[in-house]
Formats: sequence, structure tokens, C-alpha cells
Amino acid sequence: MSESTLTESTFIPSADDAALRSARLGEAGQAWTQRIGANPESAKLTYKVAGVGVGSVATRISSGKHQFTVDEPAALAGDDVAPSPVEYALGAIISCQVVVYRLYAEQLGIQVDDITINAEGDLDVRGLFGLDDTVRPGFSDIRLAVNISGPETQERYDELARTVEARCPVQDLFSNPTPFRTAITKV
Repeated sequence: MSESTLTESTFIPSADDAALRSARLGEAGQAWTQRIGANPESAKLTYKVAGVGVGSVATRISSGKHQFTVDEPAALAGDDVAPSPVEYALGAIISCQVVVYRLYAEQLGIQVDDITINAEGDLDVRGLFGLDDTVRPGFSDIRLAVNISGPETQERYDELARTVEARCPVQDLFSNPTPFRTAITKV
């Protein structure tokens, strides 16, 4: 099955079961609370992902048992066989937000029946191609449109949104400088 044909039902057919979702979130929260309480160092995680160049400018990414491809459209020398790195970046913030919305909805006792998030990011390729040093190579602006359905008041969903904004790890990556090091090795 291609990545572009995946649907919500492809992953977890019973994911719409609010009771099941609530139980899983509650169990995960309790387990992490106990784990960190017993060993505070266990809260520190290191994620490892590897990539190898394939095709024109594509990359095959491996993350544990998962693999996916990243490419560029033809206009950027790609074969357009997969989303681009910046599209994956927008996908990363959407998926992280969904997780954090669900997690904190559970913790705050806010019912979320459905959540849909759309992201837009503005990027000026003059920065990427070194045509204008005053233009940054990354996004100049990112906009999220979060649509939540459920019985709560707008104020409760606004409270949830403020919590998510403060706690979302991927939003933090976009919003704050992160130390970054690169080591180059000739093989």
C-alpha cells in the first residue's frame, strides 16, 4: 500500500472508540509516571533515525522497524515519489499535535470526539539556493488550522490549545533554537 493511500482506518480500526483511547492514554500516563518516579533518568529519550540517498535526490529513512521515503518534486530535481522534507516537517507537527491534544484532553478531562489539523508553511527558495542571504532557507511562517469536535465549550478547547502549544515537542523544535551538531566522515 502506498503512503498516499493510507487512511485513519488503515492504522487502528477501533481508534474511534473513545473508551479504548481513554484507557490507552490513561495506562500510558500511569506507566510513564511510575517509570519516571522510580528513575528520573528514564525520562530522557534518544531517538535514532538513519537515511541513505536513493534516486535523484530522494532519501530512504529507517526508524526502528519503520521505513519511509522522502523526495522532492521534479522542479527541485526530484522524482516526486514521496513527500518532500518540508512536507514531512509539516506532517511531523500535525501528528505531534494530534498526540498532545489527545494526551492533554484526557488529562484535563476535555472530551475531543474528532480532531483534524491542516498545516501551511511558507518557504522562499531563494534562501535554499543561496540567491539571497537575507532570506532564511526554512519556513518564514507556519499556520495550523485545528478543527475539534466535541461537547465542550470554546473556552475549554482554547485551554486545551494553550496547553498543547506549551507542551508539543515538534512545535518546540520550530519555535525555539535547538543545539545542532554535524560530524562529517569520509568513508
